[in-house]
Amino acid sequence: MLNRYENEVMAAVYSLCDGTEGCLVSPLDILSILPSKHKYTAERLEDILYALKCDGYFDIISSERKGEKMYVINLKESGFAFKRTAKQKQRDISFKIFLAFIGALATFIFGVILKRLFG
Repeated sequence: MLNRYENEVMAAVYSLCDGTEGCLVSPLDILSILPSKHKYTAERLEDILYALKCDGYFDIISSERKGEKMYVINLKESGFAFKRTAKQKQRDISFKIFLAFIGALATFIFGVILKRLFG
């Protein structure tokens, strides 16, 4: 399971790859998509990319083009399934909230019935 920062970086990489197997991106391309409130740095981004690589989301190769650092990213099976997994997680959270609401409603109704019987 990804933490918030890894999730944001993976979403940025997935959008930059745009449904293809891989892409050639610079750290600035990725940083420009990420939310500015978390103050990502190039070093922090590189650590997160390495962690995602270790988790099997993609293969990454660092290179340089005209003096600028570039990443060659090839999505793996987990990387392709990222959006589907995110949607499934959202559905699971919504189901848990719905289940909690139903439980609270059942408890309330049960309490009212007990009050009328014994009150």
